[in-house]
Amino acid sequence: MSALHLLGSAGEGGAETYFVDLVTALAPETPTTAAIRANAGREAALKRAGVPTTVLPFGGPLDLRTRPAVGRFARDQDARLLVAWMNRAARHAPAGPWKRVGRLGGYYDLKNYRGFDALVGNTAHIRDWIVEQGWAPDRAHHIPNFAEGPPAEPLDRAALDTPEGVPLLLGMGRLHESKAHDVTLQTLADLPDAWLWIAGEGPEEKRLKQLAAELDVADRVRWLGWRDDPGRLYAAADVCLFPSRFEPLGNVVIQCWAHGLPVVAALAQGPGALIRDRVDGLLVPVDDPSALADEAQRLLDSPPLRERLISAGRERVEGEFSRAAVVAQWRALFTDLGAA
Repeated sequence: MSALHLLGSAGEGGAETYFVDLVTALAPETPTTAAIRANAGREAALKRAGVPTTVLPFGGPLDLRTRPAVGRFARDQDARLLVAWMNRAARHAPAGPWKRVGRLGGYYDLKNYRGFDALVGNTAHIRDWIVEQGWAPDRAHHIPNFAEGPPAEPLDRAALDTPEGVPLLLGMGRLHESKAHDVTLQTLADLPDAWLWIAGEGPEEKRLKQLAAELDVADRVRWLGWRDDPGRLYAAADVCLFPSRFEPLGNVVIQCWAHGLPVVAALAQGPGALIRDRVDGLLVPVDDPSALADEAQRLLDSPPLRERLISAGRERVEGEFSRAAVVAQWRALFTDLGAA
């Protein structure tokens, strides 16, 4: 069996990072190939993992090259499965002597998946929503993301001009309105002893930096851009703040659990379904910086609470979100589709 995974996004984000994680995790178990849009970092990572990869435009409606090129590459690789990650990849996934699977990390327009043999949502709610849209229940599946937390050397705070000993908060995710980094900055204003690292890039960067200046917290914020060493950031921080306004899954939560970092998240769809409040994380209302600051301070003030949440989070990863468990679910799906 050979599975060809398609990714049409050129940017950096949680879905793109997890694409590489899952493809490289599946590769030792089954022949795996990839067709992606140009991205030097992803190309290098897939090459290191020994995943045969072709780079294609994955353009808009006038792109007449990508779809037939995907078909040729699939035939050359004797693919029995095409796994399309998000809408752009789905639009360029041709029918052929293979099964087509859509991997959904959000509530996408399902017209892009007409004729597909199966859809996989990375949350149970997305899977249920797919069925509500009229998709046959036996062709809608839920397979979560996995997370791994091998020990990482904490990033030296001095490397980012951050004092030793100060409470260090971490914000992860694209600089986009949905991620609510503006709420994180307002929270920092209520925590005068804390410093903040924000890892990510995106269209809101200029506005967020202006807000930091207006709130008089700019001197305590470090803008890290896109990072390829997130484990070192999780290891260096004291608390992760994750106040997304819209978040179908919340992969940052699972990563915090895997790396032993307590997390305070807003009650968006994904984190609200993942976190058991006060058991393995803390939840606050969406768009409530005061509540976020109160819960962050609670964690900073209580080492026993931090340790209890960290321990429960690691148990969640081991039981539900381990690499082995998730890879086994994908392989079982491939077998059910007659492609293994």
